[in-house]
Amino acid sequence: MTRPLVLADPAPPRRPRIPRLLQQTAFRRYWSAQTVSLFGDQITMLAVPLLAVLAIGAGPVEMGYLTAASLLPHLFFSLPAGAWVDRYPRRRHVMIVADLGRAGLLLAVPLLWWAGALNLPLLCAVAFLIGTLSVHFEVAHSSLFAALVRRPDYVNASSLINGSRAMSYVAGPSVGGVLVQVLTAPVALVADVLTYLTSAVFLTRMRVTEHPVHSGPGLGMVAGVRYVARSAVLRAILLGTTTLNLFTYMFTALFVLYVTTELDVSPGVLGLVVGAGAFGGLLGAAVTGPLSRRIGIGPAVVLGLVVFPAPLILVPLAGGPRPLVLALLITAEFVSALGVMVLDIAAGSVQTAATPERMLAVVSGFRRTVNYGIRPFGALIGGVLGAAIGVRSALWISSIGALLGVFWVVFSPLRTMRSLPET
Repeated sequence: MTRPLVLADPAPPRRPRIPRLLQQTAFRRYWSAQTVSLFGDQITMLAVPLLAVLAIGAGPVEMGYLTAASLLPHLFFSLPAGAWVDRYPRRRHVMIVADLGRAGLLLAVPLLWWAGALNLPLLCAVAFLIGTLSVHFEVAHSSLFAALVRRPDYVNASSLINGSRAMSYVAGPSVGGVLVQVLTAPVALVADVLTYLTSAVFLTRMRVTEHPVHSGPGLGMVAGVRYVARSAVLRAILLGTTTLNLFTYMFTALFVLYVTTELDVSPGVLGLVVGAGAFGGLLGAAVTGPLSRRIGIGPAVVLGLVVFPAPLILVPLAGGPRPLVLALLITAEFVSALGVMVLDIAAGSVQTAATPERMLAVVSGFRRTVNYGIRPFGALIGGVLGAAIGVRSALWISSIGALLGVFWVVFSPLRTMRSLPET
């Protein structure tokens, strides 16, 4: 007798897979705080300069003062802040206070504007203080990251955080532009205040056992500098990225000028080019984890030091019909953004793994001091070089020179490093 045909129950629909780290409450709140804060940073980067131009009437010189005021804390305070945070037992509290402090300072700007008391010196002072709090937030972040994330998960955790960073680059300026257009620049800053407050709430609700504070000799600013200088891995990454930053900031100082004047690309089209290129950052954040497992974490750093600067050569090379010019610019932005993420995630994971936990903040502070310190020099050299030999020639030198950074790493243990190093 024929058996009746029994139809199997349809398979339940697949649910989107949530990354394992985001299933952990503590990391999910930490990542959420970082994500919200990064989007807020993009709003600030657009709204504050627009406020200076539209409400105060700032010119080129005044805008230079405002930019310098926001960058100087990174140069002057990163190293001492790192040494202090390493001795402070509650790094999470440092980040919370930094978030609340930045929210309060930003809230003061629209209040001063509504009261008719806002001027350039006050805005520069606010930018300087916000930069100082951001320095403390960032160096404390290094220590909290190591306390929260297991060593084997460094790359995956960095990929998630840098994915949020890439997404903020794509969506943040657009949201900021809409807020400024609809609400005006002062009111747009109130939205940024809310992002910092939200970040502080996520950090407050996070539970993490922080590593105990060590005391005694072998700590502090001098010890942090000495440790980096003696570590073949940390020294190679620092020298490679510093060389890269020097030349890429030479390039950055001339990029907008060259594209708008020499290639005749309108500001609106340039914004679309840069925005399209930012999607490369999202792809880079997605592929760095599998890539580093396949080729090794050290070769991934080497690859990032090449893929980041190499596409920039397409910019001085661009010419001919307008579609070809735009295609080359978009390709340069897209692939370069992809390389940035590969480099940031792989190098950041190696640096965290290669640094003793008791020195994470001061070593991070030293790296920021050097890397942020070289940037204004690169921009200055780029401007002088562009005036002396022409913008296009200066772009050729800076784009090719940026590739020199990889040689510091090629001749180091990173070239053959398959997995994260020991301290």
